[in-house]
Amino acid sequence: MAVSAQLVKELREKSGAGMLDCKKALEETNGDITKALDWLREKGIAKAAKKSGRIAAEGLTKAAVSGNRACIIEVNSETDFVAKNQQFIELLDVTLNTIINSNAKTVEEALALQVGNETLESIFVNANVTIGEKIVLRRFEIIEKVDTDVFGLYIHMGGKISVITLCKNSDNAVVAKDMAMQVASMNPSYISRNYMSAEFIAHEREIQLEILKNDEANSNKPLAVLEKIVEGRLSKSLQELCLVDQVYFKEPGLKCGEYLANNNTEVIKFVRFEVGEGIEKKEENFAEEVAKMSK
Repeated sequence: MAVSAQLVKELREKSGAGMLDCKKALEETNGDITKALDWLREKGIAKAAKKSGRIAAEGLTKAAVSGNRACIIEVNSETDFVAKNQQFIELLDVTLNTIINSNAKTVEEALALQVGNETLESIFVNANVTIGEKIVLRRFEIIEKVDTDVFGLYIHMGGKISVITLCKNSDNAVVAKDMAMQVASMNPSYISRNYMSAEFIAHEREIQLEILKNDEANSNKPLAVLEKIVEGRLSKSLQELCLVDQVYFKEPGLKCGEYLANNNTEVIKFVRFEVGEGIEKKEENFAEEVAKMSK
């Protein structure tokens, strides 16, 4: 029977399962929501969906290059132990290899990609069931280059951090990888001040000015004097955020910008993924849990 999009949506909300699994369940049960829920449970899919409320902040990142394309991904699990599981590692590879040759722009589009006779989403659902934890594709990015540019790739601690850099008009893969290692270790926010928005710089300037105004040693100074001090402080604080102004990790007497200039290239893009960054992890208090159970 033909299954309406509204019915699929309703089943998805009730079960937490993927759209394609919900559609198949409804087709198998002639559109009966209750029977479709049972069908999902029997297949282990609804059971996996119950894990959706858990926090998946562990996992691995990975990056790869394929011709003029590079891709970086993060797949999360609930525990670090599961991230070492062979099935999880294989899932990471399948995900990366599927996305790198696609035109996916969002996680939803990536999960809808075909892998043989199934979708990437169904592979994740099955991994949830067999591994027994919440496993999610958190994010990815595809970077493209022209023939005259070069990618740099670095994966740190087996995938806790992955970085892709893109260097302009160069075939020097060593320089590009060095910059990827630099980004992995020093975590700059920008390539240079030129990549910062005017709004961001104005905001930082205002913060530095307020800091000075609240400093008793400077509070009585004329505004013109304060503004000069602000510009000096602003320049220093912004430099700390920039890759080109960082000390090059292999040569302490050299800045990254100088190293790049010496090799007749520049970094025009970098992407850095670190496992779990920005995810608020749930802190478990064993004593509190025991106390709750005793009440």
